[in-house]
Order: sequence, then C-alpha cells, then structure tokens
Amino acid sequence: MNNKQNTDLVFRQKKVQVAIEQAGVSACLIASNVNLYYLSGTIFDGYIYIPAQGDLLYFVRRGSLDAVPESQIFSIRKPEDIPSVLEGMGLSLPKDLLLEADQLTYNECMRLKAAFNLLSFDNATPLLRKLRSVKSAWEIGQFRISAAKHAQAYSTIKGAYHSGISDLEFQANIEREMRLLGSIGAFRGFGSSMEIFMGSILVGDNASTPSPFDFALGGGGIHPSVPVGANGSILSAGKSVMVDMVGNYTAYLSDMTRVFSVGKLPDIAYRAHQVSIDIQEAIALQCRPGASCAELYELSVAMVKEAKLSEYFMGTKQQAKFIGHGVGIEINELPIFSPRSRDLIEQGNVFALEPKFVLPGIGAVGTENTYLMGEKGLEKLTIFDESITIF
Repeated sequence: MNNKQNTDLVFRQKKVQVAIEQAGVSACLIASNVNLYYLSGTIFDGYIYIPAQGDLLYFVRRGSLDAVPESQIFSIRKPEDIPSVLEGMGLSLPKDLLLEADQLTYNECMRLKAAFNLLSFDNATPLLRKLRSVKSAWEIGQFRISAAKHAQAYSTIKGAYHSGISDLEFQANIEREMRLLGSIGAFRGFGSSMEIFMGSILVGDNASTPSPFDFALGGGGIHPSVPVGANGSILSAGKSVMVDMVGNYTAYLSDMTRVFSVGKLPDIAYRAHQVSIDIQEAIALQCRPGASCAELYELSVAMVKEAKLSEYFMGTKQQAKFIGHGVGIEINELPIFSPRSRDLIEQGNVFALEPKFVLPGIGAVGTENTYLMGEKGLEKLTIFDESITIF
C-alpha cells in the first residue's frame, strides 16, 4: 500500500468518525467486506471498531493487515472477545453502537448486541453508503484506471465474435480478454438480488425476459438458480447484442454498455439508440451539485415520451424504474436516478447512466457510461465508441 492510499485511508476514517460523532453515537462496528476494504484497504475476517474519537481498533480472526500499526490489531476467536479487549485497554464499553444492520444477518446483529450488553443498536448502513457516495481524489484515480482498462477490453469485443457463435461462448471470450487485461473478476452489489458474474450479454428477445434480479434489464440465464443474462441465444442477423460487462480493474467499478449487431438493424434501433445518447447528453447539461436525481430521471422520461418510445423504455414485459445509479466498491451505490429518489448530486459522486430500450424482435439498444461529478462539471470516464458496431 503506497503513501497516497494510506493518507486517503486516514481521510476516510476521519470522515466516518466525524459522521458518528455528529450522529450522537459512541462508536460503530464494521464487519462487511465492502466497508472493511473502504476503511482498511484490505478484506479480512473480523471487525473494525470505530469510536467517535480515538484510534480505530482492528479485531482479526483470519487475514492480515499490513498497513495498520500492530498496536491497533487484536487477534480474536469470536466477537464476544471484543468487549473484554476494550475493557483491558481501560476503555469504557459504548452505551450505543452502530451496526451494519442491512448487511449482517439477524443472528450476527443479535450476537453483537448481547456481547456489548446493549439495549438496542442503530443501523450504520445508510450512513456508510452516504459517506461512500462522495469519492476522494485517490478513489477517483482508481475509477480512472478501471475505466481506461474497461475501454481497452471493449476494443477486443469484435474479435470475440465468429459466425454462429452463442451468447455464452461470446461472453466467455470477452471474459477471457478482460481477465488477461487484469480484471479482478468479482462483481459486488448491495442487496440480495444482485447475483451475476462479471456482467451480462443480451441477444435479441432474451433482453425482454424478466429477471428477479435488480438490474436495468434481465435475460433468462442458463439455469433457474441464476435467472439473468445470456441464455444460449445465437448471435444472428437482425438481432442486437448488448454487452454490459463491469470494469473492475481496481476495487472501484466502472459500468459501461455498448451495442453490437450481426449486419444492419432496423431503423428504429438506431433511432432509439440515439435517444439514449441524447438523454445522457441532456442530463450532463443539467447535472450539477444540488441537482435532483428524481428530476433528472423525469427529464429522461419526457425525452422518451417525445420520441414516442415509452413502451420500449427500460424493458417491455418488465420496465425498470431507474436510469442511473452510483458506482464504487459496489455496482449499485448512491445516488439513485429514479422517480422517488431523494438524492441530490454532490461533487465527488461517481455514477452510471443507462437509459436503454428493448425492441421486440430486435433486442436491447442504448449505451451506459460512468460519470464523475467533478469540480469543472460532469466528466465521462468511460470513453469508447458509442455507435452500434457491426461485426
């Protein structure tokens, strides 16, 4: 871990401590992989104890923490060991505690509640998701690395195609190139309905297949245990091929969708595809700190209605009710661009915009890009040809 990352970790830790103190809470206990990485720069089996003031303490069952002073690391066998360590250091046990109640199991929360002899506890998850939504300079640098590698990987997509190929073989070819370029190969999402590996390929009418998972578009998948994405469809003339693979060349994910086809598509596909690009450009003009994500969503809906494409927008049989989402260590962070969102744009937000259309008999069209709300305005991070590319 380099000095810049170490400095940034301290900045993030202090940011969390300030928020804890402002919330009037004594301490927070972290156990989820995402927040362990965010606050320590690595993942381990254990906990980070974050007091409102003072040093963070690291309780480790398995794993290592090379960048943390040894005086702050304690080996434990079970979470019940934590209070006795704190008391042995002469520290008072917290009277109130934040736990990641949206990420830990009920049993884990109850066990920690009993271990600290708490009457109740508050939920740390909303607070941490809000704090993580504003990225630091170091984190933004990590996005730039992922986005550049992501574009490099997409430049190999045409070479992944051959006549008669199925979406499964096509995706495997893309995944191979992405891994060879250094993709970590993991896909992290918040919530239980976010299971997929590295991304999605949707060919033709498979794009209209509803999925129980919380993605913009579905797909039937190859097995009922993971009903999303590629389903064995053959890439054939007149069908769109939507490539939506995640770029995780660092812990910070870039999100990018591009569309390909075998031969020319019907004219409506190109018209709808251009509306997707126009929506993103219109949002970019309106997007500034303080802008309402709900109002930006409604701007996209109005443009779709004007183009007379509402019945195809964000699906047909099942239409997603969002057109964008924050990205970070997880693919679906804050802010959310949806009709009921209360999120306002902040400088330092990194998010994906993905207005898409599903056309019966053709498939999905539209682009997705990752953006940074920077000091000088909205910046597109995923730079790659956005036209429908013919194999």
